[in-house]
Amino acid sequence: MSSRVRDEEGDVDTLLDAAGAFPLDKYRFLRRLRETSTEQYYQLLCYYTQQVLPYIYTPTVGEACQQYHALRIQARGLYLRIDHRRSILSQLKAWPQKDVRVIVVTDGERILGLGDLGANGMGISEGKIELYTAAAGVNPAVCLPVCLDVGTNNTQLREHPVYAGLRAPRPIRQQVYDEFVQEFMEAVKIWQPHTLIQFEDFGNNNAFRILDKYKDDYCCFNDDIQGTAAITLAALLAALRVTGQRLADQRILFMGAGEAATGIASLISFCIHRRDGVSEQAARQRCHLMDSKGLVLASRTDLQHHKRPFAHSDVPPCATLIEAVRAIKPTAIVGVSAVADAFTPEVLAAMAELNDRPIIFPLSNPTSLAECTFEQAYRATNGRVLFASGSPFDPIVDERGIAHHPPQANNAYIFPAVGHAAVLTKSKRVPEEVFLVAAERLSVMATAAELQVGALFPPFARIRDISAHVMAAAAAHLVDAGLGAVPDGWPEQREGWAAAARQAMWSPPLPSVPVSRL
Repeated sequence: MSSRVRDEEGDVDTLLDAAGAFPLDKYRFLRRLRETSTEQYYQLLCYYTQQVLPYIYTPTVGEACQQYHALRIQARGLYLRIDHRRSILSQLKAWPQKDVRVIVVTDGERILGLGDLGANGMGISEGKIELYTAAAGVNPAVCLPVCLDVGTNNTQLREHPVYAGLRAPRPIRQQVYDEFVQEFMEAVKIWQPHTLIQFEDFGNNNAFRILDKYKDDYCCFNDDIQGTAAITLAALLAALRVTGQRLADQRILFMGAGEAATGIASLISFCIHRRDGVSEQAARQRCHLMDSKGLVLASRTDLQHHKRPFAHSDVPPCATLIEAVRAIKPTAIVGVSAVADAFTPEVLAAMAELNDRPIIFPLSNPTSLAECTFEQAYRATNGRVLFASGSPFDPIVDERGIAHHPPQANNAYIFPAVGHAAVLTKSKRVPEEVFLVAAERLSVMATAAELQVGALFPPFARIRDISAHVMAAAAAHLVDAGLGAVPDGWPEQREGWAAAARQAMWSPPLPSVPVSRL
């Protein structure tokens, strides 16, 4: 890295510090910069992604969504209200953007681990859509954040004087909600036939149903289910490069049993099935889920349909996580519960006793809801932990002066590249297998030296080069599956596809003035 680049990175930190002492100050500064100096904003976003990422995405975006109604900011996405049904197509056609290729859509019911935030969910669509540009070079001119405003059951938010969303509860009748979503999907297909639709932060009850309903007929995916699954599988495979063990030999215990947990468990099971020839039913038995009532067991009569494939009959009932750890003896624990400090010192110590290199992934966002911190996991395991988290944590310097870097299992390593590959190939749909392909490609990209200090992924500062390789692998799968076509101008030889993917990325002009003068 040249001294000039190091100087520029220091300038970015200084610039952000000058915006205010709190992360939300920096979030608001970046939004204002986007409105007033668009080119300079995208220069920061694309050339200094690692520095600005925490303020446009996790962990700051969670607080921004909570406060969105009170921040006095102009939403830049499209609100579609359920009380304006039968006019969605006309609203889309009236939108100023005439060429849209990527839509991130939410209904605000389950924003991160924060619950129902209604129309404030626009903040998550806006944050996610920026990552398509930052990480995979999708031109921002073809990106559209959308919030389906169907009301909110958050009474305090709904009654707030400056709340801008629909001041009504969510629909009681499922049919009303489903017809609204269907109208949106059909309208998008008429308006922009080759548009990728990413579902974001829908509630558990709707997320699985919507994905199952549309995944075979639309170019769409659910990032909470499939993107989270892919990044977690990539982290697990990278950790196994350190331990030298097979995926099929792992016992993985999930704290949480919602869309993230079952999505991850499904992809892990699929990977075991594909890699080791284990039946999918047997592969699913490597995964154990815990919900608020304890372990997911076949004897329970209260299980939702998405939990049933992972119900076990060969383990005893366990009401607490420490009971489950002692009974199952997991090689890995994955936190997707949004319960802060769920990985207690007792749980972490037990994992350290059971495993030479315990795999501990507290994935819940924002940081305040993480199941444990990197420092807690590192200290409890005497530095032996293989760690990945949903929110970023600072490195720890050991007694030898070596810095151990906790990787963030950030979906932005996966979904922008997969999505851009689907756009470039004009894929008819986004199959489950493409997330396995993306996860396996990412899992081998960290160097031996990076793995040695705990970095399961290459640094996010290299995200565009990383995305180019993931895009190439995803595009190859989509073409081979007969779902898409080789993008125009790409070479016949697959070895050149990563370079072609890099060339296909949009970038703003290089900064002509020092960052400090932006």
